[in-house]
Amino acid sequence: MKIGLIREGKVPTDNRVALTPSQCRWLKIHQPHITVVVQPSPGRCFSDREYESAGIMLQEDLSDCDILFGIKEVPVHMLIEGKTYLFFSHTKKLQPYNQALLQEIIRKRITLIDYECLEHNDGARIIGFGFFAGIVGAHNGMRAFGLRTGAYELPKVNSSKNLQYLIHTYFGLKIPRIKIAVTGSGRVAHGLLEIMNLMGIHEVEPDDYLEKSFEYPVFVHLKGADLYEDAEGKYHRDTFHKNPHLYTCKFRRYIPHTDILMNGIYWDKNIPRLFEMEDISKPDFRIQTIADVTDDMHGSVPCNLGDSTIEDPVYGVDKQQFTKTAPYLPGSVDIMAVGNLPNELPRDASRYFGEQLIKHVLADLFKGGSDIIRRATIVQDGTLTPEFDYMKEYAGVQ
Repeated sequence: MKIGLIREGKVPTDNRVALTPSQCRWLKIHQPHITVVVQPSPGRCFSDREYESAGIMLQEDLSDCDILFGIKEVPVHMLIEGKTYLFFSHTKKLQPYNQALLQEIIRKRITLIDYECLEHNDGARIIGFGFFAGIVGAHNGMRAFGLRTGAYELPKVNSSKNLQYLIHTYFGLKIPRIKIAVTGSGRVAHGLLEIMNLMGIHEVEPDDYLEKSFEYPVFVHLKGADLYEDAEGKYHRDTFHKNPHLYTCKFRRYIPHTDILMNGIYWDKNIPRLFEMEDISKPDFRIQTIADVTDDMHGSVPCNLGDSTIEDPVYGVDKQQFTKTAPYLPGSVDIMAVGNLPNELPRDASRYFGEQLIKHVLADLFKGGSDIIRRATIVQDGTLTPEFDYMKEYAGVQ
């Protein structure tokens, strides 16, 4: 079997990779029936030379590969007919901007295995970059609050060559007595919590967060039962995921007590928002900075008015007009909503991603499949699989 690492084609170009040079070399040694080739790319976080030094061949034409690995959506013109691809397609929510991509995948009789759909039997995601999105998002959120208030200074993440160097920038950092709400329970939230702990911010229980003042910075970690309740004031995880419209969100009670919101919860259109846009104009809306790491435009954070960029990660939203402004202005709330946060620590993020890919996915893939692979296969040889029948109209098939 021959596998290829494709050059990222989406603009702006992603610099992460599915497998690092050392991981490719490990496969070459331990899976001798597998050949790995790499399509040359000047923008990758690992250079072509690093792959060559690891004994991995560079190859422009990947048409003889059996399986192709990417990260972001593959531009339509770059798709090779009849191949098996693994990448984040961002189609399972029927995203309109990727409809043409899925239709071309079907037309070219391609098999698409989506990283986002690789899940354990209980629905837990197997691989992803969420942890590093949380790491970078939390740092960016804290940096934005420091820039707004002048209370402290933090460098940009990408000024540090890796996570270890980034952590060194926290030595001696003095955070004022603020309150931070962290939402979510997945990998993104774990990354957010990692930075809270590395910065020496103390965790407190929800009741104490709402009722007490502290002489030091604190955060509260809000998961499903802390955020949502049904008509009887209860939360049942399975019921919530099946019928989220039957629940209301309890986050509003935290708004008057929160300076920074670090948002790491999953959201879709049927899940109640944390608050509504009108809430930001109310006198008790204390939040000054929102790091919306899950980054759904008009989603769980309704004042997310669209993506920002790594170069310019923060914008403001006027609390009365609800329009986008420059950041750090009086009468506004600052929003950090970068869609490709792990690109700021690409080598660390890629190494972690590749480890999970090798540990949980590749063996099944190489032996011909598994239930996990099957459930993550959106299109098989140009045909939507039964799990994704709901996409027929979107995909333009009968």
